[in-house]
Amino acid sequence: MAVAAICLLLIFLNPHEIFNPIRGVFLKISQPFQKGFYFIGDSTKGLFSFLGSIGDLNNQNEQLIKENNSLVSRLADLKDVQKENEMLRQQLNLAPRQKYDLEASFVIGQDPQLSGSWLMIDKGSASGIKPGMPVIYSDGILVGKIDNEISPDSAKVDLLSDADSAVNAMDVNTSAKGIVKGEYGLGLLLDMVDQSAVLNVGDTVVTSGLGGAVPEGLFIGTVQQVRLSQDKLFQQAVITPRVKYSNLDMVFVIKN
Repeated sequence: MAVAAICLLLIFLNPHEIFNPIRGVFLKISQPFQKGFYFIGDSTKGLFSFLGSIGDLNNQNEQLIKENNSLVSRLADLKDVQKENEMLRQQLNLAPRQKYDLEASFVIGQDPQLSGSWLMIDKGSASGIKPGMPVIYSDGILVGKIDNEISPDSAKVDLLSDADSAVNAMDVNTSAKGIVKGEYGLGLLLDMVDQSAVLNVGDTVVTSGLGGAVPEGLFIGTVQQVRLSQDKLFQQAVITPRVKYSNLDMVFVIKN
């Protein structure tokens, strides 16, 4: 083996060009193999380069996906802000600002049982909100009053449909007076109406202003059904509210 190795080394080194004939024959025999090895090496180099480019493309693709998701999120936030601004402008145009000192606020929570008893707004004592202040929607539709639960930046609103709610009201069409009460989140009831008074289905019911806690003329709803109370002493009217309280997004607090 050592002799063969020495012979091959002498052929390749070819001192004084002694082994030129033998070296030429050997190179001629090995030429096809050299081409094969070169082709394989070149192909392998190209393969690794191709695989590397795929890795780079994957990294670029992941980066583009992240950037796209970020842009989509920012676009959604901008759309929400635009929607809030449009809603605010619309409600401000309808709100009776000429008559009342109003504090606009967004609804940030509501009764989790969806019983229509209360909701939370994003304004509180820091904005001058106090217990008992009327809360309206849009163009003077009464939806409730501020509860005692107030923080600097939020307040609870007891809705008209709450079982403990009571507001002096009247039938605009006939001047019949009574008290609008909540029916455990099921709806509104105009109660304590004198039997001699006239109530008609479809009549409009508004606040009467008696007691001074709530201004006169705030819209409450329309008469859906007229009946006698259980003790037969008074008339009652089932009232359909103008708005669905669970759909409220923005309200106004009357501060004066």
